[in-house]
Amino acid sequence: MLTAPQVRAARALLGWSQTELSTASGISVPTIKRMEGAIGPGRSAADNVQAIRAALEAAGVIFIDDDDEGPGVRLKKVSL
Repeated sequence: MLTAPQVRAARALLGWSQTELSTASGISVPTIKRMEGAIGPGRSAADNVQAIRAALEAAGVIFIDDDDEGPGVRLKKVSL
């Protein structure tokens, strides 16, 4: 499950605006705003969630599943 805080944190790690995420994912800015403003489990369409997740992962974000410490995000290690 992808949470609103994870999406916001992933954008912050990348330095992306909602507009940049919209361009990368093909999801409208108003939809992204609604998703990021959700409290609790998201109710967004599965296709929208998948498109946003795919765009962020393609940019180097790794999503950490919910465990005892809670869900999170981090960036992939860059190979030189």
